[in-house]
Amino acid sequence: MNSPECPFCYPSLIKNQQIILENEKAMFLQLEEAKEPGRSLEGAGVIVTKAHRVYPFDLTDGEWLAIKDLLQRAKNLIDEKHVPSGYNIGWNSGEAAGQYIMHAHLHVLPRYEDEQMRGKGIRYLFKHALNRRQGKKDINLAAARKRLHNKK
Repeated sequence: MNSPECPFCYPSLIKNQQIILENEKAMFLQLEEAKEPGRSLEGAGVIVTKAHRVYPFDLTDGEWLAIKDLLQRAKNLIDEKHVPSGYNIGWNSGEAAGQYIMHAHLHVLPRYEDEQMRGKGIRYLFKHALNRRQGKKDINLAAARKRLHNKK
């Protein structure tokens, strides 16, 4: 069941959000400002399922296929209108991962040769020294697995 407050179940809840492409099970959404040349996130959008799914792990096989279809169609459209040099594509799943709208959404982020963060991929943030977990020392994974197994 769709959530009445979800801006991905009901895209019109966000004033400047538009359905750009859709199929039976999914939609490619963009904010109006993503169409502006030279703007940060130029051409970017998200692919969402029409049925409310909180995490990508909840998607049906049919929804995965619908998302794949829209991903290719969105890439073709963005390539034609914005001519990017590459793409970052990814999910944020859970609050710790940066998911703020609790409806699974695949980010489609075109990248450009002349942007400031050129060459910085998805892992750049995670590899940064400022992202080290506080108070966590190197863990002996074998010992941790053994403790977990012994609890069962």
